[in-house]
Amino acid sequence: MELLLAYLGVALCVGLSGVGSAYGVTICGNAAIGAFKKNPESSGSYLGLSALPSSQGLYGFVGYFMLMPHIGEGMSMAAAAAVLGAGFACGLVALFSAIRQAKVCANGISAIGAGHNAFGTTMVLAVFPELYAILGLLVLILIAGTLPTF
Repeated sequence: MELLLAYLGVALCVGLSGVGSAYGVTICGNAAIGAFKKNPESSGSYLGLSALPSSQGLYGFVGYFMLMPHIGEGMSMAAAAAVLGAGFACGLVALFSAIRQAKVCANGISAIGAGHNAFGTTMVLAVFPELYAILGLLVLILIAGTLPTF
């Protein structure tokens, strides 16, 4: 049962963060297609902003590598619960961070498409949701640091 819970935590970490990134990138991609019709000269800005939500999926993979050394036969129920909780928390925060970051980026893409100079401002504002995904990963790393390795 312990291994099942631990692997579920890892799967949630990778799965939720990956879904968030996939969903976020498509939100930005849809905005970029619309903006490209109005202002094709700014396609580089659209691509740059569209790629930002993909980073949360990477945090899920980092979480995988941080948790896997702590999963093995004979692990305690407390350690399994810690892996489950850390993985779920990191994945959930990354999911919502990617979606909300994508909405900021999509609005910036729309503004650029309308002719406004909004790239820098959008990049700065898009960092704020990213911070919470980083904090979620940091909590996972701190929890992993308290667990025995196998």
